[in-house]
Amino acid sequence: MLIDTHAHFYLKEFKDDLDECVQRCKENGIQQVLMPNIDVDSIERMHMLEDGSSVFFKSMMGVHPCYVKKDFQQELDTCKSWFDKREYCAVGEIGIDLYWDKSTLAIQQDAFRQQIHWAKELGKPIVIHARESFQEIFQIIDEENEESLTGVFHCFTGGVEEAHKIMSYGGFKMGIGGVLTYKKSGLDKTIAQIPLSELVLETDSPYLAPTPKRGKRNEPSYLLHIAEKLAEVKGESFKTVAEITTENALKIFSKN
Repeated sequence: MLIDTHAHFYLKEFKDDLDECVQRCKENGIQQVLMPNIDVDSIERMHMLEDGSSVFFKSMMGVHPCYVKKDFQQELDTCKSWFDKREYCAVGEIGIDLYWDKSTLAIQQDAFRQQIHWAKELGKPIVIHARESFQEIFQIIDEENEESLTGVFHCFTGGVEEAHKIMSYGGFKMGIGGVLTYKKSGLDKTIAQIPLSELVLETDSPYLAPTPKRGKRNEPSYLLHIAEKLAEVKGESFKTVAEITTENALKIFSKN
């Protein structure tokens, strides 16, 4: 059984065939899908999915760095208020993205730090978006890290140096998705040197579909392809990969 630790199943890309997608998940051994929030506009649809199947779907709450704009404090305050109303498995998706807009770095850093403080206060793990921003992320985690802080570096695409830095924090795993299956990514060479105990599986659906589905809409049932590739890279059985990555996910996300 597998857990997709990161899928935006509430987005419009799934509005026409959601039930079929869920059925394919179950046919392929996906026992649970964790959904990171993006902004205030994604909350209602995310909650609706979780309310319809609270065993299969688990939601997170946070503001994605690409949605940190001038009015970000109001957005943060609204999202923070939801923790008083219902349970979430993590604070996420949060972090820093310098691929799309470097001009918002200062407010992204502010929003990221605030949401780390939520996690500490609430005893929740964090799910970190780090796109072209490892050093900026590390700078903040270096200052904020403590024994209680745990989480996942989502969509890990760094090298061995970045992986070892993440491992040094003690409470974080790396989320491995479709990029592992891309021939030219080089991620397979990095992951070959990282213990399975440090990894969780994810799809980032509807983005980053793995080979052989690359170029199509991604969906959580494709986690099977990622797990198979990880087993190949690590020289382990599929069963071993499934068991260890699921155990890792439960360790991070089942704190309550």
